Amino acid sequence: MSLIRDILGHYTSTGPLSEADVLVAAEDILRRRIERQGSLSSPQDASDFLRTRIGALDHEEFHVLWLDERHRILGTECLFRGTIAGASVYPREVVKAALRINAAACILAHNHPSGEPEPSAADRHITQELVTALRTIEVRVLDHIVVGAVATVSFAGRGLM
Repeated sequence: MSLIRDILGHYTSTGPLSEADVLVAAEDILRRRIERQGSLSSPQDASDFLRTRIGALDHEEFHVLWLDERHRILGTECLFRGTIAGASVYPREVVKAALRINAAACILAHNHPSGEPEPSAADRHITQELVTALRTIEVRVLDHIVVGAVATVSFAGRGLM
């Protein structure tokens, strides 16, 4: 089924909507909202966008919000896809992606398919590896957000960055 957005930002449907249709529309709304702002004005903006984007997945994905020096959004990228129990994240590939988009900063994010966003020891370890790797090319890691089905946990908010 398709969802149509008019010039005023109102949505209409050509028939019944699935849950996937609603989630795609919600992600689109949040993406356009943060793009209109030009930059991320609060950690909550990033959390809302990411929760909508990856919170309901049945497998783990690792995403990066790439930012310029003024924290304007350059792009959002899914770099790694895993299983229900985890995703392998390779610092070398994250560094290559940062150089490709010419990022000055980033926000890391991944989901927990279990719905529980509490960071694991492995999450803390890979975050430190990525901070170290990205620092060598002068890219600041502003946060790592772990996304659950209804909540998120911010590493920066917990003082883990």
